[in-house]
Formats: sequence, C-alpha cells, structure tokens
Amino acid sequence: MREAAFVRQNKDKWAAFENALTNKGQLHPDELSDLYIEITDHLSYAKTFYPGSNTHVYLNTLASQAHQKIYKTKRESRNRIVHFWKTEFPTMFKGHHRELLISFLVFSFFVIVGAFSSANEGDFVRSILGNGYVNMTLENIEKGDPMAVYKEQGAFNMFLGITINNIKVAIYAFAFGIFLGVGTLYIMLQNGIMLGSFQYFFYEKGLLWESARTIWIHGTIEISVIIIAGCAGLVLANGILFPGTYTRLESFKQGVKNGLKIMVSTVPFFIIAGFLEGFVTRHTEMPDWLAIFIILASLSLIVFYYIIYPYQIHRKTTHANIQ
Repeated sequence: MREAAFVRQNKDKWAAFENALTNKGQLHPDELSDLYIEITDHLSYAKTFYPGSNTHVYLNTLASQAHQKIYKTKRESRNRIVHFWKTEFPTMFKGHHRELLISFLVFSFFVIVGAFSSANEGDFVRSILGNGYVNMTLENIEKGDPMAVYKEQGAFNMFLGITINNIKVAIYAFAFGIFLGVGTLYIMLQNGIMLGSFQYFFYEKGLLWESARTIWIHGTIEISVIIIAGCAGLVLANGILFPGTYTRLESFKQGVKNGLKIMVSTVPFFIIAGFLEGFVTRHTEMPDWLAIFIILASLSLIVFYYIIYPYQIHRKTTHANIQ
C-alpha cells in the first residue's frame, strides 16, 4: 500500500486517538485501549514499509506519548481480565516470538550439554542432582518403584511447594534479564543441564520411557513455562540493549512492562503444572495412553496459546489494516 493511501485510510483514527489523549472523556477506556493497540500495529507497519518517513515518526511519537497516559489513567472495567488474556497479551506477545525461540534454543542446547556431560563424566549426575537424590532414587529403583519420589509428600503440600518453587525460578529468569540477559541465560543453563542430567540418569538405568511418561505429565507445562519466563527476561534485556526509535529509558520501561505481562500469563500454567505434579504424577500405575494424552494435551495448550493464537490475532489485525 502506498504511504499516502495508508495515511488517508487511517488518519481519522489517529486524530480521534490524539484528541482522546487530551480529553479522555471522549472515548470509553476499553475503546481507548483497543485503539492504542491498533495504533501500535500501524506503527509496526509504517516501520516496515515506510521507515524514517513522516508517518513513521508521527506514529512513533504518538505511541510513545500515549502509553503511560493510557495505562496510568484508564479505569479498570469488569472485563479487563478477559480482555488481557483474549486480546491484549496475545497481541503483545506476537512481537516477542523471536525471544521465545532464542530461549527455547538456549534451553534445549543446555539439555543436550547436560545429557552429554552425564554420559562422559561419571560423577556429573551426582554433582548436579546431589548425592541424596541419586541415592534415594537408586534405592527406589531397587524396590521396583523408580518414581516413588512423587509419592512421598502429601498431594496438597507437594502441589503448593512445587508451584511456589517454579514461580520463584521463573521470577529469577525474568528479573535477571536486568543483567543484559546474561542472568536469564544462566537460569536457562542451570535448568537445562539439570533436565538433561536427570533424563540421562534414567536412560542409563534402562528407565527412560518409565521416567519420561511420568515426569512429562507435569513437566510439559512446567518446562515450557520456564522457557517462556526466559523469554520475558530476554524481552527485558532487549529493552535495555536495543531501544530502536525510543529513548533507552522508554525502551527499558516498555521491556519491563511487556516482560511483566509475560510473567503474569505464566502464573495459571504454573498452577496447572503444580496441580499435575502434586495430584496426578504420583499415580505411576496409570496406563500409558492416559499419560500420553495428558502430555499431548498440555503441549497443545502451550503451543496454541503462546504461538498459534498470537499469530491468528496478528493476522486478523494486519488484514483489517490493509483493507
């Protein structure tokens, strides 16, 4: 689309938005929020097709000035939570799929490192998992119940403890992004190596399938959301390192806000993972088909909400803008 046609098509929306910023009574808060999201999409479009143009500069200035005002003064409507999960977060997260991919690749690399090191260094597993855990698991294997560790605590206490611990790890992965992303990558390293060592330990004992069908009942969501928390940390780091057309301070604030939104999105999933680990994983006698169903359903939920759905929202918005 030519720049002149793009401006002509959207100038009334931009004018209405600019007027609403000076007199917020003209638009309902939800309308103002939706219009802001649309303005940022227009900015992205202009940045791609008309970089450095007057349109690009105008939209960038408008979006930068508007962001703080909208979210500081907007009244919370009854459907605010629904709007966040259904529209606001997926729209924002689509722009951070690159950070998600990097987080996934880094984590996967260190899983491989953990497995490889365990295969080539005799004491590596013990140095990572601890002598206590390894010895306990060896005893459970001898007793014929290698996954007995998931049955030792009460279901509720295990659910609560695991959920809190996982959220704590995720917060570290996000907050350590302040160290230019190095801290986030370190958390990915720790957890990736631990997972690789853990799985190789059971592989070495001839129990890879037994461990995988049990562990990944809760681990599918748990590990996925730790990777997503790593993405949040990288978003924070990018806000510091790559301000783009924004001032570095404004870019940092935007990185913090988007990272926090990503973190908020993970909380329900951590609760689900904790519930599965506390109440479901302990039933190691369940048939394979049921365990596989839970694992695939968990994976489908994560992939849909964090990858497919944001693409669908973005495609609809882009299509509406081009028409």
